[in-house]
Amino acid sequence: MRAVILISGRGSNMRALLEADLPVDIACVISNKPGAAGLDIAAAHGVAIAVVDHRLHPDRAEFDAALAAEIDRHRPDLVILAGFMRVLTEAFVRRYENRLINIHPALLPAFPGLHTHARAIAAGVKLHGCTVHFVTPEVDAGPIIAQAAVPVLPDDTPERLAARVLRQEHRVFPLAVRWLAEGRVRLGEDGTAAVIGVTGGDADHEALVSPNG
Repeated sequence: MRAVILISGRGSNMRALLEADLPVDIACVISNKPGAAGLDIAAAHGVAIAVVDHRLHPDRAEFDAALAAEIDRHRPDLVILAGFMRVLTEAFVRRYENRLINIHPALLPAFPGLHTHARAIAAGVKLHGCTVHFVTPEVDAGPIIAQAAVPVLPDDTPERLAARVLRQEHRVFPLAVRWLAEGRVRLGEDGTAAVIGVTGGDADHEALVSPNG
């Protein structure tokens, strides 16, 4: 499987993917920000890098068209959003339908959008976490591939909770990409995703990882 990774910043989830020894050829890492720290990390791993600066395009549609042109040069089977902080147009999402994935720092469908950790604490939930999902035109609403849950502790701040969730993002994202590369993810007619050949959870003292919702 060939993949392209899209980033906007430090690229910590991208690094986790690059260091996971996946059966995936990472053809390029693309950022919408020329100074994104993750570009240096990708280059240090010997991965091609590119920049499609959103500020050079007058609107979202033109930026997405330029981004798609750069992605298509690499002929990817999978496009991975790893901290890519742009809302994508429906035309872009449809172009890569069923091969565009994202990781979101919440247990979807709870807390889509921004500021998820503060919102989880304010809501008084006892579990929080992250979700790897297919991208659809509706933001943070696509079929779920895998989730990892962590407890919300009584003295949590958004920063403490975010750090604990991020550790699980670095675990579950490579797992989900591996399952995709191995052809083990099935999309159902009911709009859900299932992982074939995974039994039970991948648990430790901090989190429970679930491949099937």
